[in-house]
Amino acid sequence: MKLNINQWSEDDRPREKLLKQGPSHLSTAELLAILIQSGSPEETAVELMRRVLDDCHNDLNVLAKKEARELQQYNGIGPAKSVVIMAALELGKRRKEQAFNDRQQIHSSADIYQLFHPILCDAPTEEFWVLLLNQATKVIDKVRISQGGINQTVADIRLILREAILRQATQIAVVHNHPSGNRRPSQEDKQLTQNIMQGAKSLNIRLIDHVIVTENGYFSFNDEGLL
Repeated sequence: MKLNINQWSEDDRPREKLLKQGPSHLSTAELLAILIQSGSPEETAVELMRRVLDDCHNDLNVLAKKEARELQQYNGIGPAKSVVIMAALELGKRRKEQAFNDRQQIHSSADIYQLFHPILCDAPTEEFWVLLLNQATKVIDKVRISQGGINQTVADIRLILREAILRQATQIAVVHNHPSGNRRPSQEDKQLTQNIMQGAKSLNIRLIDHVIVTENGYFSFNDEGLL
């Protein structure tokens, strides 16, 4: 006979286990089970979320890419539960971004990647951003310039420089993502970087880097000697 969670030993119930031992002692499936609260007649919330995670190769980054309609294909997950899962994963991304924002100063390409990875890692299409910095490389703001297709987006250099002038930035970095996961720049990426650098230089604004973000790494034009 199958037991539901309420019939489990109290130490094995996710909510009670969290209260007694702390969240770090729970598996990812157990934490997600707390969010959705119930499973289906065939399986408990923990079993359901364990199955969802198995389909995602136990990778929360893969789970975060799923849309509501994909989550709702699982028996036991309806609109309300899918929204809860998506909201929780988005909060995790924002926490990661906030942790970096507290530092506010850019020292390397790795800092740029850490700032933009939570924003771009799950983006299904290419996005182009400009990071605005003062003379001390402290962050003034970050602005999305354009959003395009799966393989390419178009960045207007005039818009990039306009944002820098409006916010009185003396240094900028540009960032875009490759949803394909390929970190290497295309010939168009290289030409665009040169055009941005020349345009910025004419306004006495320094382009410190162009970083291509993927889910599992990045490419830095500055690190590779391409600036």
